Amino acid sequence: MQQAFASPSPASGHDDHPGVHAGHGSGKLVPLAVGAIGVVFGDIGTSPLYSLKESFAGPHPLAIDRPHIFGVLSLIFWTMTLVVTIKYVLVTMRADNDGEGGSLALLALIVRNRGTGKWTRGIVLLGVLATALFYGDAIITPAISVLSAVEGLEVVGNGFEAFVVPVSLVILIGLFLIQSRGTAKVGRIFGPIMLFYFLVIGAMGLSGIVRDPRILGAINPWWALNFFLLDPKLAFLALGSVVLAVTGAEALYADMGHFGRKSISVAWLYVAFPCLLLNYLGQCALLLDDPSAIDNPFFRMAPDWARLPLVGLATIATVIASQAVITGAYSVTQQAVQLGFLPRLKISHTSATAQGQIYIPLVNWLLLAFVILLVLGFRNSGSLASAYGIAVTGTMVITSSMLGVLVLTIWKWNRWAASLLIGAFLIVDGAYFASNLTKIPDGGWFPLLVGACAFTALTTWATGRRLLRERLFESAMPLDIFIKSAIKSVKRVPGTAVFLSASMEGAPPALLHNLKHNKVLHERIVILTVKIVGQPIVDDSRRVEVKQLGPDFFRIILRYGFMQEIDVPAALARAPDCGPPFRLMETSFFLGRQTLIAAQRPAMALWREGLFSWMLRNAESAMEFFKLPPNRVVELGSQVEI
Repeated sequence: MQQAFASPSPASGHDDHPGVHAGHGSGKLVPLAVGAIGVVFGDIGTSPLYSLKESFAGPHPLAIDRPHIFGVLSLIFWTMTLVVTIKYVLVTMRADNDGEGGSLALLALIVRNRGTGKWTRGIVLLGVLATALFYGDAIITPAISVLSAVEGLEVVGNGFEAFVVPVSLVILIGLFLIQSRGTAKVGRIFGPIMLFYFLVIGAMGLSGIVRDPRILGAINPWWALNFFLLDPKLAFLALGSVVLAVTGAEALYADMGHFGRKSISVAWLYVAFPCLLLNYLGQCALLLDDPSAIDNPFFRMAPDWARLPLVGLATIATVIASQAVITGAYSVTQQAVQLGFLPRLKISHTSATAQGQIYIPLVNWLLLAFVILLVLGFRNSGSLASAYGIAVTGTMVITSSMLGVLVLTIWKWNRWAASLLIGAFLIVDGAYFASNLTKIPDGGWFPLLVGACAFTALTTWATGRRLLRERLFESAMPLDIFIKSAIKSVKRVPGTAVFLSASMEGAPPALLHNLKHNKVLHERIVILTVKIVGQPIVDDSRRVEVKQLGPDFFRIILRYGFMQEIDVPAALARAPDCGPPFRLMETSFFLGRQTLIAAQRPAMALWREGLFSWMLRNAESAMEFFKLPPNRVVELGSQVEI
């Protein structure tokens, strides 16, 4: 079926859209903000478990003295301010695609408004690359988050070190095993639990500040500058660990469709940001007084009696953070399928009422396999931190670049002001990305490898589908000629035949093959194209477009958003102006199935053609994907050279 971006429509970005998955009225602001705390801020909320420790005790250790403690803390504060508050909350979250956010939604928004211009292909590749990098992040986040929480057992007692990896694996395996059952019921308590977690870590930090108020002076940006003046090389390398404090910032934008810009902004500015800052201040105050606490300053802040309960609370928080990333992987994959970057996959809906509650078995088991390999291979959060950051900062750089295209060419902001703003974002993001590149030998190669594999799969499928459509179009008979010929000479039989076609031009191959082999046509012929537009949601009033091509010949176009579930029979039941109502027991659906054969001069490298052919063979059945009744479907095959 055709998967394409819609024609241009007015760009978003000047108002807070109500969102597509929930009513975001002012009366629901507090519940939505609490919900956002549970889903959006799980990843960034668990960063204090490891980010400060890795800044001092990571691959490039720092002296635990006042200049370095103040310098790192100042960098963390200003990174959260510039990257999260200014870049994402104040600017990027204005770039919503009818309420939706994220790399693919931003890509669809840009392409929808720019059309097929000079730089469109490069912009599409950037969006696809950001999506590919996300998968690397989605694998690492559950592993490092749960490991860092369970490592708190080492602070509780000396005999617990051997249990860290087994306990982490049990938790992670259990988390992935329950995905098929859905998380709607448990998800309702994620917000209150994470709110309690943020208040606890904020209170821990506040107690440390009270013991040593001098630490408040680190907010002065002079200390960050002084760090670079004191030791430029180590300061640059430290950026690779400092940026761990803002991992998960992209979630503010990606999850905007579920909670709305205002709710996420309130949750960040009034809960998450203050509590995180207090905790980092408290950890650094502890290090000023006791440098030996660097082995785990997060848990060392707590009194002895509170450490075991804190390990439990932190573990629950990391499970919630991991759940949010897993759910995000399902959502991104669904968008990629709908927008034509991945083949059809089996997608199960785990809730009868919530559209966003989905489960994709292939993604789930691949994530679990890689997470287990990471935990067994790296064995502690310190080693795994070396693999973390490249995918995150790479996505940040790409988001800034795409944002620059949006504000300059679509929103038409003042060129000088926009260039200065986007330039500042790119300098900050680029510095963090460059610092993380130094981690490649120590584990940074892993997310790059995952990203490269995902990018190859995404682009191979998109390119293969384009070439396949071109070959089918080249061999297609003009539809007007076919209809004139068929009306005069072909016998008609009772019922309706629906021929699914990816193209809106020419006669579908399945129609030609049916006539060739069966020598008849049904009384009513419908050529059906499902078109995925560059918006998350298409209203039912704009779903169906009907064109009469001849006597009892119709072309029907069904338009869906890239976040919507496709149900062809339900849409046809509402189709106007195409004869009597559709009755499933009198309707046959004809699907074309293409088999690729090698061309003398292939349009793709042979290995990519082989990959595309394998993906095509293993794609989910169109019958199930479009919810067609199994006993009313006929598949007709053909061979195509690409």
